[in-house]
Amino acid sequence: MRTLEFDGLMKGERVARLCAVVVILLLAGRTARAQEAVGLEAPVPSSVEEQQTSIGESFEAPKERVRLTDLLKDYLKDQTPFLRDSKLLVNLRSYYFRRDQFDDSLSQAAAIGGSLGYKSGYLFDTFGIGVTGYTSQPLLYAPKDETGTLLLEPDTHGYSVVGQLYGEFKLGEEARVDLYRKDLNTPFINRNDNRMTPNTFEGYTLTGSHAFAGGESELRYGGGWVTKIKERNSEHFVPMSEDAGAPVDRGVAVAGFNYKTKNATLGAIEYFSEDVLNIVYSEAKYSGTLPSGIGLLGSVQYTDQRSTGSDALSDGDYFSTNQLGVKVEASYEAAVVTLGYTTTATGSNMRNPWSSYPGYTSVQVEDFNRADEQASLAKVSYDFTRLGLHGVTAAGLWVHGWGVQPTTGQNEDEYDLDLQWRPQGERWKGLWFRWRQAYVRQRGGDHNTLDDYRLIVNYDFEAL
Repeated sequence: MRTLEFDGLMKGERVARLCAVVVILLLAGRTARAQEAVGLEAPVPSSVEEQQTSIGESFEAPKERVRLTDLLKDYLKDQTPFLRDSKLLVNLRSYYFRRDQFDDSLSQAAAIGGSLGYKSGYLFDTFGIGVTGYTSQPLLYAPKDETGTLLLEPDTHGYSVVGQLYGEFKLGEEARVDLYRKDLNTPFINRNDNRMTPNTFEGYTLTGSHAFAGGESELRYGGGWVTKIKERNSEHFVPMSEDAGAPVDRGVAVAGFNYKTKNATLGAIEYFSEDVLNIVYSEAKYSGTLPSGIGLLGSVQYTDQRSTGSDALSDGDYFSTNQLGVKVEASYEAAVVTLGYTTTATGSNMRNPWSSYPGYTSVQVEDFNRADEQASLAKVSYDFTRLGLHGVTAAGLWVHGWGVQPTTGQNEDEYDLDLQWRPQGERWKGLWFRWRQAYVRQRGGDHNTLDDYRLIVNYDFEAL
């Protein structure tokens, strides 16, 4: 059956639905044998052990960056921990984007920019602050009649914005509370950092973790209230409901968990916005390695979406839909092969107003999450380090989508190519060069192809 909806849910429906999904995933996690989608801006993996699920990345602390020099650290070594443990985080980025659209229009621009962030140490081992500014500016070429790249503002002008400004309270060593403007990393509220600058959010969140005896399993959890979003190419924070397209002013309540062992991950997150949208996302994976050295990983995801209250997102009309996805993956000697499948219920398209879409068949251009749509994915990636090309990786994939009605201009294929070079050595750890190319072909229509090209240079490091 393709419509996996729970009918007739009355009071307490969200709790019942979440529990049911968790039970389904517990059972699926025992028999699956492979893995899930790589985030669009993640490195190409060389084995299934390097793969992350969308739920697996949720509530994680930011990864450490390489520090280019210790001169400033040495200068502050005798200061209070609030200053001594400060970090100055730098991201330098340039980006060229070109898309030949289905309607024969052209979106094209080049931009340069990035971010500069400051994170203090902790005062009395309890309170710290952080602030990050972002900018994106035209780089030689940004014609006003070729808009839509999302690298710059809609009129192709540059922008600069303070995207993060927050206070942070530590609750022991394993939990923290963040107040005001910060980035978030969950399946349906996340950075969506695949242009010049990321989404950031205004809100109040609690995140934490607990390692169980022996350290072989960990529970991560998080929740909070998110009131506003700054989109990737915007200078302004707007209410979450307005960004979703609803004519009301509402925030989003978020709560979820992720339980990890050596070989398995299980998690679920719920997002609830009164009068707008309720999303429950659940995911599980299980991995293992055969004596031959072949790594196997399997995962399953389930997303349920429905309007709430006055149904402001859909002009007063109630809607509900869901998507199920499965993926299997195998790796051997730096090569990874992936097969995936998703199916979306009849009646309504899936929505992702505040993030990239976490579906297993969501790729460079298309999400393959329209009502009644099925999609299959085949992907191959390889790390060329074994052949002497250190830090060079490549990935190619094909997604075929079908079942959308009417079929003219709806059923489609996407072919993607991803080439990366990440120079080796500690000093260059955060530097990478990337070429991405996509070709989309629809069945029928006056102009049935789309071409998408992206050239990205990115460098993350600590200056302090």
